[in-house]
Amino acid sequence: MNTIKMKTIKTIKIDIDKCTGCGLCETICSAFHSQPKYSNNNPKRSRIRVFRDEANNVFIPILAGQYTETECNSRYVIVINNKMYSECSFCRASCPSRDLFKEPGTNIALKCDVCGEPMPPGGPLCVQWCINEALTYEPERVEEIEVEEEAEEEIVEEL
Repeated sequence: MNTIKMKTIKTIKIDIDKCTGCGLCETICSAFHSQPKYSNNNPKRSRIRVFRDEANNVFIPILAGQYTETECNSRYVIVINNKMYSECSFCRASCPSRDLFKEPGTNIALKCDVCGEPMPPGGPLCVQWCINEALTYEPERVEEIEVEEEAEEEIVEEL
């Protein structure tokens, strides 16, 4: 017999009003994902990028999303502080038409893995290093999951 448990799904939330464009999130992410870990810092290896328009004081952290094999056909224009930006400026996808969110040298698509499994103590490193709290790791939703009774017993026994 299976048991229903509640599981909280968390996500990295971005408050663009707090971002100053410092780049600490990019730095720690690229260092964490280098091989071996923390051996170097290559911003192109980061799974988070900060869109910077310093002249207009616009800084928007963008997390790498899913890879898409095709370029989108969308041609929307986004207006912030009376300045127009293309939709691609804020796109999370790695796609064939741009180099953003691709591993340097191999062009393998990158995606935010929230610092992998197991996650570092304290949560994703970009959140921990964000000195202005523009990035937070918060509950997004709660889901019901089925847990096999045997698996549940094994967890209890391991404790």
